[in-house]
Amino acid sequence: MRAIRLHAFGPAENLHYEEAPDPAPAAGQVRIAVRAAGVHLVDTVLRAGNYGGGPIPVPELPTIPGREVAGVVDAVGEGADPGWLGKRVVTHLGMAPGGYAELAVRDAAAVHELPDGLGYEAAVAMIGTGRTTMGILDVAAITSDDVALVTAAAGGIGNLLVQAALAAGATVVGLAGGPEKVARVRALGAAHAVDYTQPDWPQAVRDALGDRPVTVGLDGVGGALGRGVLELLGIGGRLVLFGWADAASGPTEVTTGDLYARGLTATVAVGPRVLSRPGGLRGLEERALAAAADGALVPLTQAFALKDAAAAHAALESRATTGKVVLVP
Repeated sequence: MRAIRLHAFGPAENLHYEEAPDPAPAAGQVRIAVRAAGVHLVDTVLRAGNYGGGPIPVPELPTIPGREVAGVVDAVGEGADPGWLGKRVVTHLGMAPGGYAELAVRDAAAVHELPDGLGYEAAVAMIGTGRTTMGILDVAAITSDDVALVTAAAGGIGNLLVQAALAAGATVVGLAGGPEKVARVRALGAAHAVDYTQPDWPQAVRDALGDRPVTVGLDGVGGALGRGVLELLGIGGRLVLFGWADAASGPTEVTTGDLYARGLTATVAVGPRVLSRPGGLRGLEERALAAAADGALVPLTQAFALKDAAAAHAALESRATTGKVVLVP
């Protein structure tokens, strides 16, 4: 098979498109002929060798990156149901990489059959990014009374949060970087779309909302931008944190003084909170796929050819992408 392999940690150019051995499904596993593979921000951090510790182990080199794949089952291992053969499926590979390839293997119990009408690129967007979005929405508990401020609103998670907040009846303000992304957020239906690369973006949000305060901030960017979101929250507002886009910026800084001053709450919606929830990650995956299948959520995707994985990484790191980045063999 052809695959993307990393032989040395470093820049995106270290990702090489080359021949690799075909994987064989072990007992209880299925093999998937990959039609789409997801690219996650953590993939870029692992590739660069900057991973600061966490649940995902640093891979041994050489490695095939990637943990989200959709495709067609073309082989089954001993003990796996042969009924999987030929089925359209999607799965998250968990702790083991191997997604940036023409073939990938996974335990049959972790695979989802694709609902009719759901394409491979949309499915691979929902299996990881979508499940995270579901966890964030559970914590945020957005209602029609809310004014929701979404960071990176044109991104993989951000665009889904905008759609879900609108469906809940909230007034949505989307922050995005640059005119093209701002236009995309506006096209999603956000009441207001603001370019956060402009130095006066907080005032632009205030001007757009008039006397209405932000009641919930959904922050996956962190750093100074996340701090700006916190400062826009009104009395009793809530900040929902789900990561930071730039390792150099770090997470949004929140102090107890911040919380007491306006009666705010700040909650982390990812990590242990998601892993320990009833139904686990699979329950979130099922909900995310169902939401995409019935049209409740329509993930934005940006596709690159598998051989162009280095370009996909570079674009993601420079925030030049819109929606979920997907590789297509």
